[in-house]
Amino acid sequence: MKNKVLMGLAAIAMVAFLSSCGKVPQAKVDATNAAIAAAQTAEAAVYVPAEFTAVQDSMNAINAAIEVQKSKLFKKFGPIEVKLDATLAAANKVASDAAAKKDEVKKEVETTMTAVKATVVENEALMKKAPRGKEGAAVLEAMKTDMAAINATIAEAQAAYDKGTYMDALNKIKAASEKANGINTELKDAIAKVHGKTATKAVATKPAATKPAATKPAATKPAAAPKKK
Repeated sequence: MKNKVLMGLAAIAMVAFLSSCGKVPQAKVDATNAAIAAAQTAEAAVYVPAEFTAVQDSMNAINAAIEVQKSKLFKKFGPIEVKLDATLAAANKVASDAAAKKDEVKKEVETTMTAVKATVVENEALMKKAPRGKEGAAVLEAMKTDMAAINATIAEAQAAYDKGTYMDALNKIKAASEKANGINTELKDAIAKVHGKTATKAVATKPAATKPAATKPAATKPAAAPKKK
């Protein structure tokens, strides 16, 4: 009887020991969650969305695995700790990549903004040279409306840039750039066609050059023979 009691106590002690060994690696969980929060603050969801989603999915899977192990009598958190280490490293990389991408987008906005403003100025000058026939006047009026919309979009992009929402600014300035470049091409083509027609007409109406009449050299009389003495 005594031996059975001792064996029972030993079994309980072993279970308690094994259970105590399988503790949730809370420190690593907290560190990984903090790294994911830092990535979110760095706007990883905006600048590297796919990578950030992958990290979140990984952490969600880890949390689910932890809950499964917590429900078991004999818990094994070793494999989960390995996954936590990998997810922590991935979260730190995502935060770094997001910061780098944000800076890249910021520079692209600045470059595109400068180019678009130059194109707008050029378009305004080209509109003064564009043909103004019956159809041309209507086209130019439509272009003026488009140009006003482009300037409004540029202003919106500038406001987004000033707020630090660079991805939004980039999307807006790219849209403005596409429209401004389209107008630029249309104006140049119209002007080139008019100049081409003018040059062709000038060549067609130019009178043929007439050669001056050839003049015969004056006839020279032979010298008179000397008189005989």
